[in-house]
Amino acid sequence: MSTRHYAHWPRGLPHDITIPATSLYVNLAISAARYPTKPAVVFYDTAISYRDLQRDADALAGYLQQACGVRKGDRVLLYSQNCPQWVIAYYAILRSDAVVVPVNAMSKGMEVEHFVKDSGAVAAIVAQELLPYLRPWLGQHAFRHAVVATYSDYLRAATDLPVPEFVRAAPAALDGHGLHAWRDMIAADEVPGEHTAGPDDWSVFPYTSGTTGYPKGCVHTHRSVMHTLVTGCIWSGVHPEMIALATLPFFHVTGMQSSMNSPIYAGATSVILPRWDRTMAAQLIERYKVSTWTAISTMIVDLLANPDLEKYDLTSLMRITGGGAAMPEAVAKALFDRFGLTYIEGYGLSETIAPSHINPPLRAKRQCLGIPICNTESRVVAIGGTRELDTGEVGEILIHGPQVFQGYWNQPEATSAALVDIDGKRFLRSGDLGDVDPDGYFFIVDRVKRMINASGFKVWPAEVENMMYAHPDIQEACVIGVNDAYRGETVKAFVVLKAASKGNVQEADIIGWCKANMAAYKVPQIVEFRDSLPKSGAGKLMWRQLQDEERNKAR
Repeated sequence: MSTRHYAHWPRGLPHDITIPATSLYVNLAISAARYPTKPAVVFYDTAISYRDLQRDADALAGYLQQACGVRKGDRVLLYSQNCPQWVIAYYAILRSDAVVVPVNAMSKGMEVEHFVKDSGAVAAIVAQELLPYLRPWLGQHAFRHAVVATYSDYLRAATDLPVPEFVRAAPAALDGHGLHAWRDMIAADEVPGEHTAGPDDWSVFPYTSGTTGYPKGCVHTHRSVMHTLVTGCIWSGVHPEMIALATLPFFHVTGMQSSMNSPIYAGATSVILPRWDRTMAAQLIERYKVSTWTAISTMIVDLLANPDLEKYDLTSLMRITGGGAAMPEAVAKALFDRFGLTYIEGYGLSETIAPSHINPPLRAKRQCLGIPICNTESRVVAIGGTRELDTGEVGEILIHGPQVFQGYWNQPEATSAALVDIDGKRFLRSGDLGDVDPDGYFFIVDRVKRMINASGFKVWPAEVENMMYAHPDIQEACVIGVNDAYRGETVKAFVVLKAASKGNVQEADIIGWCKANMAAYKVPQIVEFRDSLPKSGAGKLMWRQLQDEERNKAR
């Protein structure tokens, strides 16, 4: 194990830390005992105290157990935009000894069906506007109950902020077996049974896509999730007086850990924004004296492009962190010139429940993953092998530490391919190509996996192709990533239409169908019809040839 990065380690921080041997729910219980009246979350000027947050979480936990039959180890879907109910539901599911299955709020159609079927979920907490995408699967497989949340239930204070219509929407009437209104659940005030989940019980199954097609559930325990959130707090100096702006979605591991779990562990406050809005973000930073913000680079680009930015006092910001996509050098400089702040980049995967690497706050490098965090070892090895490479040599990044997942849910072959034993230690193959500089800092060079990075969202071509093959007019489809000035990369699909459909179907028709059946960031922004697609002698689509053709066009 190389220790050269220790020379740049944050002063006073131990290389290894002891993680609490408790469930994640205990973090909320402790903060509620310590800071009962302090705001845990703020939602359009409605402040919800730690006491009230725990009270509602306990009531929902009791309801899940008593009315929905949720038992220890059961999977419960959480399908919503950022809101107080997301936080309450997360901790309620954990309080009931069950497992949180976060569902991307942009998921639709076949995507939602896959989450229901693959996870074996018995229940869901779903936002009202997303219920139509989930309802067709209610009563199928093991899925029997859905608690429906209305964002406006937590608009309890007068506000002059421009609240979006989807947040202001009044509760709709619910009819149908298995549907439960959030407000009825709260009124029932059910008492949960004894909390028995411990550090090695399942806690969260975030889904990640892969080159083989449909998303795979990453099995995490309370211990693995606890490690990255506690390390993040210590590394970044998170404290009870911190005010965090939560703009990254909680259904992604970075938003979940940095903007929700870490503040709750510390007894701090999160100011929640359901969807990205650059003007609203600036207003909230000014109004609540936000001190820390975790954001992807496209959010920073958009904020800095706001022509009215000078109207807002953003001097309270002390730290801006993020990851998901490299911060462009010009944007990093503009951020520093405007706020005097260095963007602290980190690196992690759903398989590591957020960071495995972070830049030291006082010695951050740009467009850099950083160094391995506490209790973590990382190596760059020969692609497909285990031989560690020398400084500057490019290979696959491997990660060993307590944050590495247990494996993919019901996917033993994929788990075996992702994990490798080296010197008696279990390492995760990241699928990312990178190198290490003389200081021990890690950098990404390319990707082993066939993945598109669109504004920090990971798009897996095989998954998009699988869904596109359900289109009645498509005979073949091949998806690649192409350069995009704003998103970094965007999605392009090469399509061969069925003979009877040629001349009757337009590119816009394919894009429209995709919009109705998949998350917006996965939708091909460009569709090109072809009479045929290149194939190898074995009959496999030669996607690399199409990728190379596009790159040559761009030169």
